[in-house]
Order: sequence, then structure tokens, then C-alpha cells
Amino acid sequence: MTAQILDTPLTRLVGVRHPVVQTGMGWVAGPRLVTAVAEAGGLGILASATMTLDRLAHAIREVRDRTDAPFGVNLRADASDAGDRIDLLVREGVRVASFALVPKPELIARLKDAGVVVIPSVGARRHAEKVAAWGADAVLVQGGEGGGHTGPVATTLLLPQVVDAVDIPVIAAGGFFDGRGLAAALAYGAAGVAMGTRFLLTSDSPVPDEVKKVYLRTAETVVTRQVDGMPHRVLRSGLVDALERSGRVTGLARALRNAAAFRRISGLSWRAMIADGRALRHGRELSWSQVLMAANTPMLLKAAMVDGRPDLGVMASGQAVAVIDDLPSCAELIGGIVRQAAERIAAQQGLLA
Repeated sequence: MTAQILDTPLTRLVGVRHPVVQTGMGWVAGPRLVTAVAEAGGLGILASATMTLDRLAHAIREVRDRTDAPFGVNLRADASDAGDRIDLLVREGVRVASFALVPKPELIARLKDAGVVVIPSVGARRHAEKVAAWGADAVLVQGGEGGGHTGPVATTLLLPQVVDAVDIPVIAAGGFFDGRGLAAALAYGAAGVAMGTRFLLTSDSPVPDEVKKVYLRTAETVVTRQVDGMPHRVLRSGLVDALERSGRVTGLARALRNAAAFRRISGLSWRAMIADGRALRHGRELSWSQVLMAANTPMLLKAAMVDGRPDLGVMASGQAVAVIDDLPSCAELIGGIVRQAAERIAAQQGLLA
């Protein structure tokens, strides 16, 4: 375990040793991975969207039993039970709340009043400006290279826009996998980096080994709307190609089946799922068919990430997968990233005449 050698606004804000964040990946970022990241000095984030409220409470306590280090929970800002989940975070003393969508001002205020650090994730400068004005403590900015739901703007263009636009710490995501990226992000003015695919491909990740092997031998990703109606970066596979070729009727029939399956797993009622769908539509030009397709995401991801069936599921992935060829522990990964970044930063000092 390395000593802290990179002190940034992020490390000071959340109390971690290293400016490295593990993102809240559904079905992947559970207690095992989050604990490993926290113990290694990074900020681990539990993914709660695929958990019932009771399961989330259990997961938080499991991490708390394993480590005294700070960690966070990722929330869906538009979830019908977002208020209950915030109450749980406050009761359990969780240090950080991150959001996959822009949270309403009242949610930010409730968390900040309780001393919870609020870090929304955004994909556009205007969204960063909005949450900063509402009181967010930091913002995570993901460029188009990132996995899962992503936008069209590259990190190298989006990051400096946001750094120049807000006066809160900015965490860079999308395309990061080693210390060179961390050094570059810090040079842009970021306070740290966040990674998903790189942490998915560690020995501490709960993803089945056979699925990890698929990632390690697959270099190509594709952005598709056929998973849930919104741009979604995943590994190219036979299933994804088939989804791209499928017609509307086939897609909707599959979505109905998956919605019913996710309802059973999540414990949500049809009324709650419809309410979440309405929230998802708010402020977006989504048809009801696209909202229904959103039920595909958790079940298609679960097939690969939990059940170990990449032939039946989709595998969210950032473009960084093309340059990853090993499965280190989180301690090895974070320690190596921080050492390499420090070496790169020190080497650049020699360029100053």
C-alpha cells in the first residue's frame, strides 16, 4: 500500500488517500469491489439502482463492517424511492452520494444539510454549471469514451470546458486506465479521475472470470440505442449485432419480458416502475416505447455480469478496454496509477527552463 503522494481538492473533500474513484456500475460495484477500492485508498461507489432498499442497507453495512475508509453510494435521482434512499444514507453515515442523473436542488440540499458530500455525474458543461449553482460539492464529468450511458463529446474537450465553468472540484471520467491519464487529468485542472471498466477488470471485481476473459480479448466497443433507447457504449458482440438488426415489435416484446423480470428482482410494483418511467421521460424527448426499453438495461447487464452469460447479455464498456490486458487487485491498480502519475508529473518539471 502506497503513501499518499498526490494531494488534491478531491482527496481533501472526501477524505481518501488517492484521487481515484471507482464508478457505481450496476451488478458490479457491490460490497466486495467497493471495500477493496476503499482499503486501497480510492473512493469506492456502491451501485444502488439494481438493489432493493433492504439490499442497499445490507450492502452499506457490509462495507462498513469491512473498512473504516470513506465510500459512497450512487443513486438514481429520478427513482420513486430516492427520498427513502437518501434517508438511509444519512442514517448509515455514508460519506458520499453520487448521482447518475442531475438531482433536484431539494435532494442536494437534504444531503448537504446532513453532511453528505454530493457528486453528480454529468455529460455537458451546462449540467455541471446547473448542479454547481445548486450546491453540489463536486462534479464527475464523463466524456464519450466512457462505458454505459455516454455522450458524444470526448473527455479531452469536455473536461477543460467544465473546469473553466465551475469552481468546485471536477472528477474526470471516460478513457482513463493508468497513471498517465491521471497526470493528464490533473494537468487539465481536474481533481482526480473516475474509472469503471478498469475496476471491472480487477481480481477484486465480482464479474465471473469467463466474462472478464471476453473483455480482455475484445477491443471493439459500439454505441447502441437498442439496449434501452439511449446511447449506450457496450462491447460489440453477436447479441448486440442482433439487437441492432431487431425490429420494433421484437424489441418491445423483449422489453416487456425484461420489465417483468426486473420487477420481480427489484421488488418494485408496476405503479412504481411506471412512475420511474415518467421521471425518466421528464426533460427528455423519449417515447413511451423507449421508456419501456429501459427495462432491458438491468436484465441484459445481469445476464453477463451476474449470471456469466455474455451470449445472453450486454457488457457495458469504455473504450479503454482496448488497452487493458491484466487483472490486478485494486491495491495494485491504484498504487501503480498513483506512482506512475507522480513520476510523470515530476518528469515534466524538467521541461521548465
